[in-house]
Amino acid sequence: MNLQFSKHTLSNGLNVIVKENHHAQSVVVRGYLHGGANWDTADTAGTAAFATGVMRRGTKNRTFTEINETVESVAATVYVNAGRHMVGFGGKSLAEDFSLLVELMTDNLLCPTFPEQEIEKLRGQIITDLQELDDDPRGLARRHFRELLYGPNHPYGRPVDGTLATMPGLNRQHLLDFYRRLHPRDGAIVVVGDVQADAVCDTLEAALGGWQPAHTPVNSDLPPLQPLTTAVRKNHPMPSKSQTDLVLGSLGPVRTAPDFYAAYVGDTILGQLGLGGRIGQSVRDEHGLAYYARSSLQGGLGPGPWLVYAGVNPGVVEQAVDLILAEITRFRQAPVTAEELADAKAYLTGILPLQMETNEGVAWILLESHIYQLGDDYIARYPDLINNVTAEAVLAAAQKYLNDEIFALAVAGPNNQSERSQ
Repeated sequence: MNLQFSKHTLSNGLNVIVKENHHAQSVVVRGYLHGGANWDTADTAGTAAFATGVMRRGTKNRTFTEINETVESVAATVYVNAGRHMVGFGGKSLAEDFSLLVELMTDNLLCPTFPEQEIEKLRGQIITDLQELDDDPRGLARRHFRELLYGPNHPYGRPVDGTLATMPGLNRQHLLDFYRRLHPRDGAIVVVGDVQADAVCDTLEAALGGWQPAHTPVNSDLPPLQPLTTAVRKNHPMPSKSQTDLVLGSLGPVRTAPDFYAAYVGDTILGQLGLGGRIGQSVRDEHGLAYYARSSLQGGLGPGPWLVYAGVNPGVVEQAVDLILAEITRFRQAPVTAEELADAKAYLTGILPLQMETNEGVAWILLESHIYQLGDDYIARYPDLINNVTAEAVLAAAQKYLNDEIFALAVAGPNNQSERSQ
């Protein structure tokens, strides 16, 4: 499997990656700049998400209404958002409207006005979403889990979208300060669709090449992590709910770790294949304790969690936790079977061709390759990266990252008399 694409760097240091696909009449743009929720502090959590949300709500050239009307008139999409490490931007349109798409995207990036009226409208929407989260066991369990695993003082332990305590205190100056720290250098734009690479680069240079802030890019290095030394648990009582959600896990590998693919294959076996791999088979199918039970590996620029999550009847929380820990213990004690390994490899090597059937999928793969510096030949090497994983490598990754004695456990739902104390 191979994918031909071209690369270019604009005069301001912004990288451009173009994949021509003349079989589709559309074009997809996906880009990022360094900077995100990891710039927030405990007192300003949610600033990055808030600021990027407002960036699309009015510019020097268009009001929010005019932006929406322009986008809708050509059936396009344009977005700006924030993750933990990055500000994402881009959109989609017909190839014939690519210049307009770039114009709108550039307008959002270079000319946002942060109108007070739109700030307050969006603040209200975010607070409403946070209030709804306070009534969602699954969302709360995930939020508490991250705080337990990383600690409330580490950026990874804080929610990207802020909290009900921080959102009311964020003002226009907070949003402007965040925006003014952004820098195009070492960011990237991926363009996939019915376009010519040279024309794309010329268009983007004309639109964005002149964006050259006077400040140097902000250092986005993460502070050091303090790994857990014992099991920690938080119970969040929600008496009105009928289901309890739980999240249990520990620190996993970064995306670029040499043993990431071993952990990736392992996670597929542990809690992904079928209705949830070994975890789902034990907790859900054999014992009937869960509505769902799966695992997830979230490696990124920093060490993401390797976790198990489940939704269970409130009366069987402790039984479900014991079964999950038992499966983790078993996973750490003996190699996976040849059949499990073959099934996981077939599944994972089959995903990539499916993703590459759409412009969106190709754009995300190219962007991921660039972010993690996986190499221009990553797509061609991907099958071997998966197929070369051995059962012994999976076992070593499980023993390194999973732990049945030291872990974070967050539980949200109705109280039950049989539950262990916090």
